[in-house]
Amino acid sequence: MAEHDLSIMQPQQAQLAHAVPAGAQMAGDQETQIDLLELLYRILASWKMIACIVIVCMIAAAFYSTSYVTPLYQATSSIYVIGRDSAINLSDLQLGSNMMSDYLKVFEMWEVHDEVIKNLKLDYSYAEIEKHISVSNSTGTHILDITFSSPDPQEASAAANEYANVVSNYIADTMRMDKPSVMSVALTPTNPYNISRTRSIALGFVLGLVIGCGIVVIRFIMDDKVKTVEDVRKYTGLVNLAIVPVEESVKATAHSNNNKKKGRK
Repeated sequence: MAEHDLSIMQPQQAQLAHAVPAGAQMAGDQETQIDLLELLYRILASWKMIACIVIVCMIAAAFYSTSYVTPLYQATSSIYVIGRDSAINLSDLQLGSNMMSDYLKVFEMWEVHDEVIKNLKLDYSYAEIEKHISVSNSTGTHILDITFSSPDPQEASAAANEYANVVSNYIADTMRMDKPSVMSVALTPTNPYNISRTRSIALGFVLGLVIGCGIVVIRFIMDDKVKTVEDVRKYTGLVNLAIVPVEESVKATAHSNNNKKKGRK
């Protein structure tokens, strides 16, 4: 008897499966699809909200960069590692190129840092002052650029110049080489290198645009309300046979009646 009932139920289930509209079977797949054109229209329609978010982010970025970021200044001096002897030949130039790594190593000596700290009476330790100085050599040249960064612009220029003098004397006294020449002295910087109001405002603009568009996209994806005839067909697979319009006066009357009923309760 159980086998007979099972054989009867299987055709009935097949008939029910065929009775379901094809559009309804695809409703779950359609819900996961995003209409990019409709999303673009939604973003354009929300331009006022996006513009407000962008303006707020730009103001916040500019305020943060000027109020909470410590300005740092950089000053650069340069030394020429070939001596002042006028009789410089090709071998001297080759020797200067080969010794460039040794000259760069001099800036890591604690004796050099100690003398600069004592001469300028800086409130730095060896480990701290190493973080403020950087030395570079342009390819194909015998020039060392000494850059010092500091929250104080005068300290930055004074330290860069002092390092040039101390290293020149150290090379001449310790390495028994010709004393390098100071080619360029560091000037006192006027603008911090780590703060740019234009860059901060640009970053705020991009951040605000991303946040504003992201809010619109999330609201668009989470919105599952049925608003149009196409939404009915899209989510249910059913075909609308007729549309009954509702006049605004009728809607207003119904709304007022509902408010009266709530007030009586």
